[in-house]
Amino acid sequence: MSTTTPAAPAAPAAPTGALNAARTMATAARVLRQLRHDPRTIALLILVPCLMLILLRYVFDASPRTFDNIGASLLGIFPLITMFLVTSIATLRERTSGTLERLLAMPLGKADLIAGYALAFGGLAIVQSALATGLAVWLLGLDVTGSAWLLLLVALLDALLGTALGLFVSAFAASEFQAVQFMPAVIFPQLLLCGLFTARSNMHPVLEAISDVLPMSYAVDGMNEVLHHTDMTATFVRDVSIVAGCAVLVLTLGAATLRRRTA
Repeated sequence: MSTTTPAAPAAPAAPTGALNAARTMATAARVLRQLRHDPRTIALLILVPCLMLILLRYVFDASPRTFDNIGASLLGIFPLITMFLVTSIATLRERTSGTLERLLAMPLGKADLIAGYALAFGGLAIVQSALATGLAVWLLGLDVTGSAWLLLLVALLDALLGTALGLFVSAFAASEFQAVQFMPAVIFPQLLLCGLFTARSNMHPVLEAISDVLPMSYAVDGMNEVLHHTDMTATFVRDVSIVAGCAVLVLTLGAATLRRRTA
């Protein structure tokens, strides 16, 4: 009589590339629980852009038109910078502490992890952008021709873009110090070429061509459209579509380049 060897238990199925809503939401909830116990990070995310806008308003106290001209642009730039900084460091900390390696050993795909982080920080970005926009328009007297809701939309997309960039560059940093060093490489060139200090059409043709492929340029253009036009223009739709598309693209690249741990 022949005998058969009992089959070995099946190994857990590896997560596929498709997003899993339950795993993504669980990741987002975990990140938010961690942030709840880190008041300094929350203060940096929520309060610093508002404080910078207040400082800017009173720097130009004798010239309110100057505040109107650059305040709208900086309303989008400040959230982008703070979200980039906090997100890159938080994600890197997960990897250097070994948390990321343990998570990815479970049935959790890279796309689920990146989407969960984006969802958690995106929720904070909504709060951050709403507070900064409300403060600038209703308390600091930022004079915009268009709707404040369109201003909020651009500010939110800028914050989400900063989150996406932070998640992406964290894959290439070996320490928190290196993550901070990416700011001059990733953010500062965009800040100089986005049209904040001078119109992009007045730049050297080479610099203008570079600025045409930088997402912050379209974030500033979108803010300027709200500043000067009462209706939603075709240029505004183009600008916000490019910013949103860049955020999605960078998140996709972040999922593709995510490493389990820092070598």
